[in-house]
Amino acid sequence: MTTVKIVLSHRVKILQLKCNLLSTILLLAPFILVLENEFAVAQTIDYSVHANIIYHIAKYIDWPADKKSGDFVIGVIGETPLFEELRNATLNKKTGNQNIIIKNFSCTQSAYNCQILFIDDDESGCLKRIVLMTTATPVLIITERPGLALKGSCINFIIVNDKLKLEINKSNIESRKLKIANELLGLGTLIQ
Repeated sequence: MTTVKIVLSHRVKILQLKCNLLSTILLLAPFILVLENEFAVAQTIDYSVHANIIYHIAKYIDWPADKKSGDFVIGVIGETPLFEELRNATLNKKTGNQNIIIKNFSCTQSAYNCQILFIDDDESGCLKRIVLMTTATPVLIITERPGLALKGSCINFIIVNDKLKLEINKSNIESRKLKIANELLGLGTLIQ
């Protein structure tokens, strides 16, 4: 009889452990799926498409006269494959009469001497600081995290149904003394 009680007690403990494990798995499943989905999206981003779009965006923005001479600088903040893709996409190319130069910047720069500044998703926390530092200067800020066009970005890349889309904040662009062509406005979703 004692052996039966020990065996039953042992089986009850095993059953309780299995139930606890199953409960834990069920509680964590949604988080695992979200992380897995974000990882899959991160792996599917084709930064050569981003680079091509940024190169062409430069043609649809009108900069003030003092920014139309010298090199046309596209700055990149963050460790992102976009840097190399931009270098490849713009190699030996010009916008107007300006040679295109790709430069790395950090979030902690004291100035951003460029016409376009791309902020990598991982560095999005710097957006507010950069917006304040570059207020009323002709720097087109481009980001890649949902909602950032409402927080100071001029153009924001987002993924919708596995497709790259643009959010465009015309007010943010115009506040920086830049003019955007209607053709470009038609390619994105206007954010106010």
